[in-house]
Amino acid sequence: MAGLAVAAPLQQRETAAAIVQKIAPDSVTCSDTKECRTASQAAPFLINAMQKYGVTSPGEIAGVLALMAFESDSFKYKHNISPGRPGQGTANMQMIDYNIKYASSIPELVDEVSALGDISTDDQKNKLLALVTPDKYNFGSGPWFLTTQCASIRTQLQAGTDAGFAAYMGCVGVTVTEDRNAFWSRAKAAFGL
Repeated sequence: MAGLAVAAPLQQRETAAAIVQKIAPDSVTCSDTKECRTASQAAPFLINAMQKYGVTSPGEIAGVLALMAFESDSFKYKHNISPGRPGQGTANMQMIDYNIKYASSIPELVDEVSALGDISTDDQKNKLLALVTPDKYNFGSGPWFLTTQCASIRTQLQAGTDAGFAAYMGCVGVTVTEDRNAFWSRAKAAFGL
């Protein structure tokens, strides 16, 4: 997919699935939750999301896939299971405030977001999360976050370097731990970075 990423990232489902499997080896099968998606199931949604949000460089695609695979435990979960924060989720495992922004940016969800009111109760937060966890939105959260919340570090991430990934993680509000770096290292290898 490295060559494909330069010309037109994630265009072929089979190629995209193979790349996702390299980054998240546990995504080959799903058996434990109804939220879980295999690499093959996730691939078409990832292709659409990267294209929709203009995430086109191998470094950016690798960074977004590494983050989402890490945060969702290789695409097994769409909601935070530990410590179980209401409203936190998607493959990007976004906090509720970002999920509100994300849902509000999707024209077909705007009315449903408005109907939830101030989204201050746990029930409202979980209802909001339910709006963005269908696959067509779930896999768009990572590219959306990069392009709307971390635009200032995109050039660094495009370089496909460890420093670029560290800048991205800094924008996300975390540091590069050994576990995160394992996903990033596999992503770099998958894209030939």
